[in-house]
Parts: sequence; C-alpha cells; structure tokens
Amino acid sequence: MSNTSLVTAFILTGLPHAPALDAPFFGIFLVIYVLTVLGNLLILLVIRVDSHLHTPMYSFLTNLSFIDMWFSTVTVPKMLMTLVSPSGGAISFHSCLTQLYFFHFLGSTECFLYTVMSYDRYLAISYPLRYTRMMSGRTCALLAIGTWLSGSLHSAVQTILTFHLPYCGPNRIQHYFCDAPPILKLACADTSANEMVIFVDIGIVASGCFLLIVLSYVSIVCSILRIHTSEGRLRAFQTCASHCIVVLCFFVPCVVIYLRPGSRDVVDGVVAVFYTVLTPLLNPIVYTLRNKEVKKAVLKLRDKVAYSQEE
Repeated sequence: MSNTSLVTAFILTGLPHAPALDAPFFGIFLVIYVLTVLGNLLILLVIRVDSHLHTPMYSFLTNLSFIDMWFSTVTVPKMLMTLVSPSGGAISFHSCLTQLYFFHFLGSTECFLYTVMSYDRYLAISYPLRYTRMMSGRTCALLAIGTWLSGSLHSAVQTILTFHLPYCGPNRIQHYFCDAPPILKLACADTSANEMVIFVDIGIVASGCFLLIVLSYVSIVCSILRIHTSEGRLRAFQTCASHCIVVLCFFVPCVVIYLRPGSRDVVDGVVAVFYTVLTPLLNPIVYTLRNKEVKKAVLKLRDKVAYSQEE
C-alpha cells in the first residue's frame, strides 16, 4: 500500500437517519444480527449431525451459511457501534482496509457459490440418474474451493486498487462500512482509472455469474417441463424456488450500487442494508421454512435435545 497516505483513521458516518432513531435502529439491527448468526449456526449444526443431509446440495448450503454468518459480522457490529456511541464510527486505516477486503472476499465468494449451486440444481434435475457420478464428493470439494479462491483473488484486486492511492484530506466515509466507492471519493489523486477497473471487474463477476445462473435455470425449466407428473414438476420447482429468491435479493442491490452511473450516498447506504443485513438472515429462513428435509432434520435435532434433557 502507499506510504504517502497521511490519513491514519477514517470516520464512518453510518446510515443516514434522524438522531432520534438511533435507539430503535440499534435494537432492530441487533435483533436481526443475532437471528442471522443463530439461524446460520443452526443450519451448520443440523447439516453436520444429520447424515441424510451429507449431499453436495447441503455441502454448498453449509458454505453459504458460513459465509453469511461472517458476511454479516464484517459490517453489522461496526454499524451498531456507530449507532450507540458518537465515537463508534472511528476506524483505523488498516482496519478499514481489512473490512473492505473481507467484505468483498465473502461477498464475491457468495456470488460464485450461488452460481455453483445453480449448476448443482441443473445437474440434479436434468440428469437425476447420473447426478451422483457427475457431482461426486471430489467435484463438490473442488467447486467449493474454487469459489473461495476466486473470491479471494477478486477481493485482493478491489482492495489494492482502493488503498494504493494517497489519502491526505477529508476522512469521513459517507457509509456505514468501508467500501470502495465512498472511500475513493476521499483520495488525493485522480480515481477515474481505479473506478473504471473496479466497475469492469465487478461488472464481469456479477454479470457473468448472473448470466450463468439464468442459463442454468432456463435449462432447469426446460427439464422440469419434460417431467410427466404434476407432482414431480411441483417438487422440482419448489427445490429451485428458494435459490431463486436469495439470488435476486443478493444480485439486485449489487447492481444498483456498483453497476449504475454515479453514486448517491443515501441510496447506496439504504440499498446496501438489503444484502449486508437482510439477505444473510433471509437465507436460513428460506432454506429451513421452504425445505422439508431441513425442517425434518431440525425437528429431529429438537427431539434429540429434549430426550437428552429428560434423561
């Protein structure tokens, strides 16, 4: 990183809101954060202890829950600090760098993971008899590792492009976490090239992943329509509906923030709440309430805990 940077700390201004809303917002986001962590931990535990869920689909879901738990942790606790204390928005230069890296690392890994999960659903529905051989344990592990490595590389590009610039003037970031667009506004240098590279980088990743997901689901729909029984078609659609819901909730806000011309601090802050706070909570809700196998495993785990307590 550049040694010419004079700024040693930044100030996160937080979400734009009236001061009277500090306490209500703190309570709401604290409850959401606790539910997010507990919900994703429950999914991790249920999949771990129930041998019936040791399949590629739930292996990817394990990765998703792990990512969501930490993705929320990267941003929400700091946002809570800005709401509860006037000095809570202060963040050191290196802490800001670290937050930006892990935010994009986990976010881009989740983006790649959604793509892999859509490919997994495509194989399961289009080639049910060959699915076990095509999506072997080794293939599943390689795909999961690939998403993490790709996310790490993508995040490194974002972080280097943002923090190699000198920061010597204002240090107030108009956001509730360290992200590239609001930070670049504070740089003491021309950022047009950096903004263009970041725009293209995120655009290629987001649009590429979304296109692959759409192609997978077009193929899935074609395969579903060839199923002879209405019960079979309904079951197949239900299997994919959960994934489609969380994909839309994740990609739409990203497009609004990163792939539109110009930047509006208020709009970006509000929209970012959807994929940094609400989507990590939505995943455990969607995948438990809409998934019969997970619900059955949760009830079985509850019965085991109740039985052990009675003894």
